[in-house]
Amino acid sequence: MRALIPLIQPTKIFKGKDYHEVLRHEMDAGKIPISLGKSCPVKCEFCYEIDHSYRETLEPPKTTQEDWEYILDYINKKPTDPLQFWCLGGNEYMEWTDLFLHPQAMEWVEDFLKFTDKNITFFTVGFVHVPKIHQLAAQYPGRINFELSVITLGEYRQKLMPHAPAVKHLLKVLDGPAVSSANFYALDAHTMSEDAVAISRVNQKCVLWMGCLTPVRGLKEETVALMRQGRKYLPQEAERVYDTGLPNTTTIHTEAYITAFLNRKRIVSMFDSLELEKKDTVVMAGSVCKILTMYRKNRARFFYVPNATLGGDSDCTVLLTFDDIARRLTNEKILHIPKCVMQSGRGPYRDIAGVTLEEFTRKTGVKVKVLHKVDTRFANKQLYRHGYLKNYVEDYLRNPLMQTYEALATPA
Repeated sequence: MRALIPLIQPTKIFKGKDYHEVLRHEMDAGKIPISLGKSCPVKCEFCYEIDHSYRETLEPPKTTQEDWEYILDYINKKPTDPLQFWCLGGNEYMEWTDLFLHPQAMEWVEDFLKFTDKNITFFTVGFVHVPKIHQLAAQYPGRINFELSVITLGEYRQKLMPHAPAVKHLLKVLDGPAVSSANFYALDAHTMSEDAVAISRVNQKCVLWMGCLTPVRGLKEETVALMRQGRKYLPQEAERVYDTGLPNTTTIHTEAYITAFLNRKRIVSMFDSLELEKKDTVVMAGSVCKILTMYRKNRARFFYVPNATLGGDSDCTVLLTFDDIARRLTNEKILHIPKCVMQSGRGPYRDIAGVTLEEFTRKTGVKVKVLHKVDTRFANKQLYRHGYLKNYVEDYLRNPLMQTYEALATPA
């Protein structure tokens, strides 16, 4: 999974600038940008940040109390949306790290809840203080969305997360009101299903967020093999959890092609609403391409683009880059590109690498017609609309069309 040299390089925006500029960019995107001042020491084998060279990052130094006061003051000046949850940690222009390793993280989370009227969301593999985290959840009900990255409680835990908290500590974190959702994955037979039962035994209220891990570039070969093995076992593991009938809400994160199938009717109706001509060339990743090939073959020219920038098995239109598209060009003069490709946290009409639409058109000479209806709001809504375990089991695994769909070849 060696990184490709980009054909189209994004314009650097932080060269020679103060790190406070990074903080402001992250906060303007709804992030709370505290920093460890170094790479994440947890070193999870599956981490998607192992190779983030495709995007410009400028990691601020370790956050000080003075920095925190600056952050808190800046955020307090923003209008409050009761439906918004501010995310602890920057991840557009900063490296994603487990911020509860910062010695003042718990104190600053409490500050945020105490001195602002805003909500907070955070992710961690479990580096939180017990019982402090439960006290905060009880004291500020409805204002904390705590997504606990369990990953696995079983034998693969030490291999994948050698520096993560012990299972014993994790169960204490789960045993209380703090955790909103716990995510964990299929890695082998009786992995995800046993974790689901174990977590539900401790906490019947948190959402069980299950599924499989998707390999991206930069991961070790043995880690990639394990992730792909998990995909193989996901169907039987999902059916075990489904048949158990746990009291928790059960959601599932699957490969993009499964999400696309579960949302096939909405994808097709959206495609029809675009009123494209047969000669029109429409950019899409493989998952959507399979759906439209199955239901709307020859209604337009489907321009399949692999997620080469992220590498691995990624297959999602939202995560395509202009560089990915440029690599597929032959003699195309006009492309119809979904708006979601250019709605990253890097700014309007920029992809996840920071390349702008204007840079793409100038360097390739291709004219672009933006499909404004196919935006990130539409994409995200579809992702979560059918993201329940019940949908996956009943409408995918037990759907007679599933085998026909999976037999469809991805375009060359």
